[in-house]
Amino acid sequence: MNPRVPVIRAIALAGSALFLTSLLRSQSEVPADEVTQQSLKFTQVYGLLEENYVEPLDPDRSIFDGGIRGMLSALDPFSSFFDPEQFEQLQQFARGKARGFGSILYVSPGKVLVLQTAQGSPSWRAGLGPGDEIVEVNGTRINRLDFPSLLELLRRARSQPVRLGVIRPGQVVAQDFELNPAELETTTVDRTFVLQPAIAYVHISAFDQKTAQEVTEALKRLGGARLRGLLLDLRGNRGGVLDTAMALASLFLKPDLVVLTQRGRAMPEKSFRTSARSAHSNLPLIVLVNGNTASAAEVLAAALQEHDRALIAGEPTFGKGVVESVAALGEKTGLALTTAQYFTPSGRSIQRPLPGTALATPEASLAGAANPVFRTDHGRVVSAGGGITPDVLIPAPVRDPWISFLDQRGIFTSFASEYLTLHGKVERTFEPEAKVLDEFRKFLGEQRIRVPKENWTEDQGYLKIKIKAEVFSLAFGLAAGEEIETRGDPQVQKAAGLFPKIPGLLNPRATPPRQPRIKPAPPARANQKALSDT
Repeated sequence: MNPRVPVIRAIALAGSALFLTSLLRSQSEVPADEVTQQSLKFTQVYGLLEENYVEPLDPDRSIFDGGIRGMLSALDPFSSFFDPEQFEQLQQFARGKARGFGSILYVSPGKVLVLQTAQGSPSWRAGLGPGDEIVEVNGTRINRLDFPSLLELLRRARSQPVRLGVIRPGQVVAQDFELNPAELETTTVDRTFVLQPAIAYVHISAFDQKTAQEVTEALKRLGGARLRGLLLDLRGNRGGVLDTAMALASLFLKPDLVVLTQRGRAMPEKSFRTSARSAHSNLPLIVLVNGNTASAAEVLAAALQEHDRALIAGEPTFGKGVVESVAALGEKTGLALTTAQYFTPSGRSIQRPLPGTALATPEASLAGAANPVFRTDHGRVVSAGGGITPDVLIPAPVRDPWISFLDQRGIFTSFASEYLTLHGKVERTFEPEAKVLDEFRKFLGEQRIRVPKENWTEDQGYLKIKIKAEVFSLAFGLAAGEEIETRGDPQVQKAAGLFPKIPGLLNPRATPPRQPRIKPAPPARANQKALSDT
């Protein structure tokens, strides 16, 4: 155990460092222990502040926000102190639970729309659904608040009974709804559908205790043993529970293979291996990553890459290769402390150097070689020194500033809401053809948004995808809209085209076996059966 942890716990439990000051002043001898001497300096400074500062001190703010968080910030960006609310949220996340109403909302200045309600949740039982606009919360009108005040109102409201004023699609008069919050199951496998015949698409937003089971259920639902490929999307996945990375690795790797090795100053070196054989250990696999793929998600991607089990595609990952141990403190608070580095099966660290912190020069390898070279099981060289470099680089598309402006302002969602109000229900055959685009251009004019001629021409494809996705989100639920947008994602399209090339890319020295020909997917249509597979 790190010897500083008991000191931190003592300070947190005291509620005021003045108590420790009085205790230490009463002793005749100054303790020889260095940690105690340093804590004495802290309490002496706090005592002077408490007695002489121009305004009374708030002990919790001074110790929690100032002393403890200041000390941790000098170490690395990952060690953190959690106040009671933050610690409860952390525990809920690990359990895959959250307290609230079960709604996913679109929030912009003066406008709050319901995009999705979880089945069985308070919002679902009350009858709220996609496209409903919340115009009032506990008597406060949404359109009278600035954006920060609106976010604060929604934050406060999620954990207490609320009375909502809601306008349904196609109506102009608000209806009243009363909801009571409940503890709800959350999901980290948030997008699943059949991307091509016998090719599944699964996106994982984070790793909690239920993620591996959710992936297993999704694969069964999408075809099970009939599947001939899986595109596993880890873009934007910042990690989470490390045990979940192990469980997911065991879904796709053969038994008894090393997934990672963990080493820290206060803990013995330990290697973690895959468990029993899975039905998916031979399923062709492509993993899509980007700069926001981090921590436990990188552990999984690295293990699949180094055992030549999956083709990694996309952009280089974040580069977080350290382990945080979470300890419960007094007053329902908690501490996440960086206690170890982890190393991939080949022995490399994926922690990127962080100048000015304790991780300025992370350990490069278990072997300690000056210029180590790391290889996969088939002998392919993999990079070290920060993050995971994909086997196939697929840059994210660069949008022009005009499109970025429309996205950031939520223009597509606002237009979709107005379109449904004017036209009522749409069918799944809906396509934003010329007439819809004319309405969108008129809507932009009403919002006093200039439409550059060159952008309007060049961005037609993206405009159609975004309009269709937002209309589907409000008409049929968030999953339907996200599927439309994902199918139109150039990175997803390019990654899906790599399945026939997997054998040669993962083992270039071998003669690839003859692969069964997979028919190309037909053009995406809104009424395809795949839309009901989410």
